[in-house]
Amino acid sequence: MKETILSLTPQHWEDYELIDTGGFEKLERFGPYILSRPEPQAIWDKSMSAEDWKKQAHAIFSKEKNNPEKGQWIEQKKIPHNWQIKYQVPKGSALSLNLAMTSFKHIGLFPEQAVNWDYILDTVDKLQVAHPKILNLFAYTGAASIAARAAGAEVTHLDAVKQVVTWSKHNMESSGLDGIRWIVDDAMKFIKREVRRGNKYHGIILDPPAYGRGPDGEKWILEEQINEMLKLCAELLEPDQHFLILNMYSLSFSSIIAANLVHSNFKEVNNAEHGELYLVDNFNKKLPLGIFFRFRKVK
Repeated sequence: MKETILSLTPQHWEDYELIDTGGFEKLERFGPYILSRPEPQAIWDKSMSAEDWKKQAHAIFSKEKNNPEKGQWIEQKKIPHNWQIKYQVPKGSALSLNLAMTSFKHIGLFPEQAVNWDYILDTVDKLQVAHPKILNLFAYTGAASIAARAAGAEVTHLDAVKQVVTWSKHNMESSGLDGIRWIVDDAMKFIKREVRRGNKYHGIILDPPAYGRGPDGEKWILEEQINEMLKLCAELLEPDQHFLILNMYSLSFSSIIAANLVHSNFKEVNNAEHGELYLVDNFNKKLPLGIFFRFRKVK
């Protein structure tokens, strides 16, 4: 079966811009506001001067010395704590996404994932099913869930953190949608129950972290548990028409590892694509932001 290896970057993101990268940082525009954040993969030099970089930024994230995962935002210019941007999908209304500056440097959005939102919209449109059932695991603030719902799917959205599920609901409502099923649970526990119940889904989206905790302290370690999770997902996927998207951000993983994991656990892998997701800054430097594997069977 032919398999396509790709490097993908979003093509139409008016409300987002990667201005510059380098020095283990990235300078990004989200709507009218510009943020400077740490970026461990940007090991090259910045193209802009330090003075110009700082002059442009509305806020700069400063890491804690003892905990590089946490820190605080230093405001350079007036900026609201919360604001909204839009992503215009190829067909239909725009997705409205609510952003906020958190103490973990994240703001509620991974812009490189827009290529997968387009893929979800296109695939749901091609499925010859009135209301395809989609499961989004490790769903974070729900842009993929909202894209699937905007295409007419019945969506189950699962994340272990109640606050980000609430954030997802806000995104859904801001996008003029309703009807998503919200689950706060440990992903592994949930899909084991779904397999026992005999439930099936036409689409499964997985965006697991390298490390994480469930709502009751359940431990998630990507390299130790992703193989078992994909085995279970293979039992949940409808055999006749389906799609699966797997994203992974671990620096030690390649898309070849993702391909081996998928092919060893799924009997049928049609129209497979895998590779890197990346963004391009204004100086044409490409910033890699994780790997993906996706496949679909549509009529």
